[in-house]
Amino acid sequence: MKYEQTLFLADNWTDYALLDSGDGFKLERFGNQRIIRPDPQAFWRPHKPVSDWKADAHFDAKAGDDERGQWRKLNPKAPDTWPMEWNGLKFNARRTPFRHLGLFQEHSVHWAFAVDQIRKAPYSTKVLNLFGYTGMMSLACAQAGAEVVHLDASPKSNGFGKEHQEMSGLQDRTIRWIADDAMKFVSRENRRGNKYDAIVLDPPKFGRGTKNETWRFEEDLPGLLDEVANLLVDKPLFVILTAYAVRLSHIALAQALGDRLEPFGGRIEMGEMAIPEQKSGRMLPTAICARWRAN
Repeated sequence: MKYEQTLFLADNWTDYALLDSGDGFKLERFGNQRIIRPDPQAFWRPHKPVSDWKADAHFDAKAGDDERGQWRKLNPKAPDTWPMEWNGLKFNARRTPFRHLGLFQEHSVHWAFAVDQIRKAPYSTKVLNLFGYTGMMSLACAQAGAEVVHLDASPKSNGFGKEHQEMSGLQDRTIRWIADDAMKFVSRENRRGNKYDAIVLDPPKFGRGTKNETWRFEEDLPGLLDEVANLLVDKPLFVILTAYAVRLSHIALAQALGDRLEPFGGRIEMGEMAIPEQKSGRMLPTAICARWRAN
């Protein structure tokens, strides 16, 4: 197994931009709205004082928790849901109670990679997207011609994904939208003998399944990776694993993935995911990841 150090830079957007960052905040453009959100990674100085930033909405986090809080609308005319586009995929951004906007824009680097791998494959591809959220990866893979199984514990997120599938004109593409617990689902798939050419995993640090099952990243990831490795065909195409807010290095993440995928050969790219500021080129780190591909 060959390991390569890589910076995964999400610089393939027209409908999104990181405008400024610093002092624990970031100013972003999502489509036609400008948003201010807290970000503990941004502890450098912003180009302009945060108090001078102009935005349509500001997320006020609770003390000690940058994920939970409430939105303060600075522009009364700004809608709570509005359209965006990436590479021909159409979807809605929306302000959620957990400071997110219905997508993780840094993942566009993986969407583009998956599209490229699927289009280059000499055979039809079946992709499993675990912890798929509102479905951008699923849509990208389907757009490229893959058959997709999309799994998320939230029926509401899956509903947004179906909405985005229609908005993108991909009703004729095969995407199974499943609300289930990831561990239980992959165990059942192994018992059924189902196989996949590619698997994407974007697990949270902590989560709950459809029947209140708990997910804890450091405790549950090893078992999930064991199941995932058994779900792959004899000659798989790729596996993508990302992690947010965990006390792990990307090296640990890559080697845990490499343990399971050693029989397939190939190579693993590992490193940080980041978003570049629009004008300065300064980078805001967002997550770590490991990405396996066949030789």
